[in-house]
Amino acid sequence: MADTIEKRINLEGIDLLNFSGVNDENLNLLKHKFDSTIVMRGEMIFVKGEEAEVSIIERIINELVFLQKRQGFISSKDVELVMNLTDNKQDESERIREKFGFSPSDLKDVILTRKNDFIKPRSPNQTEYYRLVKENDIVFAIGPAGTGKTYLAVAFAVAALRNKEISKIVLARPAVEAGESLGFLPGDLAEKVDPYLRPLYDALEDMVPFEKLETYMKKNVIEVIPLAFMRGRTLNNAFVILDEAQNSTSLQMKMFLTRLGPSSKAIITGDITQIDLPKKYSERHQ
Repeated sequence: MADTIEKRINLEGIDLLNFSGVNDENLNLLKHKFDSTIVMRGEMIFVKGEEAEVSIIERIINELVFLQKRQGFISSKDVELVMNLTDNKQDESERIREKFGFSPSDLKDVILTRKNDFIKPRSPNQTEYYRLVKENDIVFAIGPAGTGKTYLAVAFAVAALRNKEISKIVLARPAVEAGESLGFLPGDLAEKVDPYLRPLYDALEDMVPFEKLETYMKKNVIEVIPLAFMRGRTLNNAFVILDEAQNSTSLQMKMFLTRLGPSSKAIITGDITQIDLPKKYSERHQ
C-alpha cells in the first residue's frame, strides 16, 4: 500500500471565491477526479492521500493559482482543461501555459504578478538591478528618466511585503520643486506634500488593489513621506525607498542611510542630470 501524506497549499493573495467557484464548483471538480481528501479552509487547501496523487493535485492547484493571477479569474472549463493536461510528467506546466497563450519565458525573473500581467525586468540593466536588490541590503539605482528605477523599486517592495519578507514599506522623496516655485500650497500637511509624492502613489496604485492599498495606508503598513520626516526614526523589518535622491543634500543622505534597522532593505534611486536643488545646495551636493 502506498504511503499516505498530507499537504498544505497556501492560496494567499488570490480571489478565493472565484478559485473555489460558485457553490464550490471548481473545488468539487477536483474532488470528483481524485481519491484524495481535498479541504479548503480560509487561504489554505489541505490535501491528504497517496503521495503520487497528492503531488499531481498540488501541481494542478499551483497552475490554477497562476492562471487566475494571469487572467484575473478561472472558470470550471479552465479547471477541467488543466486537469486533462496534467499528468505525471514534470513538464506539464509548460504545455498548460502554452495552451493558455503564454510561454514559460513569461515567468522568468517575475517580480510581481498583477491581475492581468506580470512585472519583470525588460532589459539587461533591469535584470542586473533585480539581481542586486535580491543579493544586497542597500542598492543605488542611478539612470535617466523612463528606465524603470522607481517603478521596479516599488515592485520589489510590494513583492517582499506579499511574500512576508518584510512587514512595512516606506517610500520617501525630497519635497523639492522642479525649477519653479508653486508658493504655499493649501490644505493640511498630507495635502501639501501629496503633489511631490504623487509618482510613488501612481506606482503603488498600479500594483496594489485600491481597497487593500487604502487599508495598508491607514494601518501604516505602507507609508509615503517626505524625506525630512525620516529624521529620528529607526526602521526595522522594512523596505525603504528613497526616490529622486539627486535632490537630497549630503546630510540628508547620511540621515536616510542611518535609518535602517535589522532585517531592512533600502533602494536609493536618482538621476544626476535632473538636480532641482537651489544652487547653494547643488554645488555642495556635487
